[in-house]
Amino acid sequence: MIKRWASWGAKIALTGGALWYLQAKVDLPTAWKIGRGVAPGMFFAAFLLQVVQVMICAGRWQLVLRAIGAWLPFGKACELFCIGNFFGQVLPGAVGGDAVRIWKTRQAGLGLGASINSVMLERVATVFGLVVLVAATQPLLAGRLRDSSGLWVFPTLSAAAVAGILVLALLDRLPSSLLHSRLVSGFTRLAGDTRRLFLRPCNALPTLIVVILGHVNLALVVWVLALGLDAPVSVLDCLVLVPPVILVATLPISIAGWGAREVAMVTVFGFVGVPAAQAAAMSVLFGLVTILIALPGGVFWLFSRDRREMTGQSVEVSPVEEEIVG
Repeated sequence: MIKRWASWGAKIALTGGALWYLQAKVDLPTAWKIGRGVAPGMFFAAFLLQVVQVMICAGRWQLVLRAIGAWLPFGKACELFCIGNFFGQVLPGAVGGDAVRIWKTRQAGLGLGASINSVMLERVATVFGLVVLVAATQPLLAGRLRDSSGLWVFPTLSAAAVAGILVLALLDRLPSSLLHSRLVSGFTRLAGDTRRLFLRPCNALPTLIVVILGHVNLALVVWVLALGLDAPVSVLDCLVLVPPVILVATLPISIAGWGAREVAMVTVFGFVGVPAAQAAAMSVLFGLVTILIALPGGVFWLFSRDRREMTGQSVEVSPVEEEIVG
């Protein structure tokens, strides 16, 4: 309990610190005025792209599940991903949402190992795709950057990501004396699943393609919002600059990415001349669209059978509830 409250306290402090820093750098009344002026059609288009994003993420998770010898129907994968996404918004960082998704996957009938490894490896694949995409597209934007001294960061992160995946894949190759440890032995199946996913081209290539497709779609969400705000950015700008923002937002250092995402958005879009107030408005609108798309996950959770059993409620559901939870 002490660790839990300490974690919450640290994330609240970091979120508050990021917001304090933001208000010192951004004219918030101007940002509020800009955000309120977003074109409704563009905001709705961004919401529809986020609906597509849920389907992309569910398909990405299915590819990981198939690679490690497990499976969930597409509709169930969408439902559980929505539930995890909802708790990712109400719990600090994305890790809380992943933990709920693991638990719900176990409740859906998958083994504990498959539930944990599928979510972990889906997260690893997502982050790996992020850094690879940025490293590959950075040269296209280098000429527009006012300061190109940091272009080495993401190629370095890409190399570190590859090294990290190799470490995961070789965990079961540790000396036998270490494998007797309960902690280490628990990673042996993870190592095998990592090899099945990343070291087999028939699994790795489709997964990486869908991962990159998801990041491109999120970049389009921001681009559409930028169009709605008349921000001076191109599709290429968003393809290169949005993935680092998403990476910062998914780190478990703030509450649902708020504060950290806004600081990152203002910083990176400042490289291409976007005014700070306009970039802050883009980030807040992106956060609002993300919250809207997460709300159905709360509905799925509310009417889920195991949630009713936990709270001692009757598990009988009406035809309407059966239709909601699929």
